[in-house]
Amino acid sequence: MAIEAATVQETYRLMQTKLARLVPDVELRVKAGLVYEINRRKKERGAIILGHNYMEATLYHTVADVVGDSLELSRRAAETERDPIIFCGVRFMAETAKILNPDKTVLLPAKVAGCSLASSITAQDVRDLKRRYPGVPVVSYINTYADVKAESDYICTSGNASRLVQSIQSDTVIFLPDEFLASNVAKETGKKIVFPTKEGPPPSEPVMIGWRGRCEVHEQFSVEDIENVRKQFPEVKVLAHPECSPEVVAASDFSQSTSRMVTFVRESNAPHFLLLTECSMADNIIAENPDKDVLRLCSVRCPHMNEITLEDTLNSLINNEQLIEVPEDIRVRAHTALKRMLAVK
Repeated sequence: MAIEAATVQETYRLMQTKLARLVPDVELRVKAGLVYEINRRKKERGAIILGHNYMEATLYHTVADVVGDSLELSRRAAETERDPIIFCGVRFMAETAKILNPDKTVLLPAKVAGCSLASSITAQDVRDLKRRYPGVPVVSYINTYADVKAESDYICTSGNASRLVQSIQSDTVIFLPDEFLASNVAKETGKKIVFPTKEGPPPSEPVMIGWRGRCEVHEQFSVEDIENVRKQFPEVKVLAHPECSPEVVAASDFSQSTSRMVTFVRESNAPHFLLLTECSMADNIIAENPDKDVLRLCSVRCPHMNEITLEDTLNSLINNEQLIEVPEDIRVRAHTALKRMLAVK
């Protein structure tokens, strides 16, 4: 959560208390001035900063007013009265905040901050699937751009995907675009998953229809990674994000959203933890839980999340960059799908 400090020096001391185990002291001293200035200007403007769990530790623990996974940040974006909204996450997340808050200024502190998964599917792809499978409900992962959300009936996150699919009164569901998340959800909900080609006939039985999109971070983890760690640390609890392959999820001890992974570590008494997800999240959990042994074996950093910096966050506050806009016809349709997501408890 955001640091409240009267001076740069006090900001540095508070950062040092929390982050000294993770961040070199010289970096803390340099960034303390940025943190102080961001928090000062944020207060002056009445802004709110939303920080995803994958933000670097010196941002996540100092300037973000709300932190969490996509579902939590979507809920808070829908509820906030503050303006502007600075979204420290990737572009599709900032778009989601704008869809939910059309009258507010939404800023993304990066020029691009894309997503390999969101880029794996287009609105035209969804329209083609809907023509091929008329009447079949479309569930799209929140890791999609606004125009894809607008073509969808429901939006989900990794935290509520299975519950949402189970709530739909349809034996057949189109689930886009993450093939691994779709496979994991299909297993949880008792559905058979298929990945049809454009040339072949549509399936003749109730199924989950998937898409061949992947997260460039989570697809890198393997069962071999888990086996090697278990050899060294037999009592380790392995936590895998649902965007990992079904084989990795099956070999793990727990697989859920990033927020639930945080809660698992906080509440578990296991001697060691291994997180198979974006690296910065492990740093953020270590800072929050100094008594927990979170193994620092991850080397996979999301290049898109890594674009979000303290420098650019300050620039967003000063110069209103990068301003997120969503065409109204797309926003209205996407909003309907997002409201259905937020209604699933």
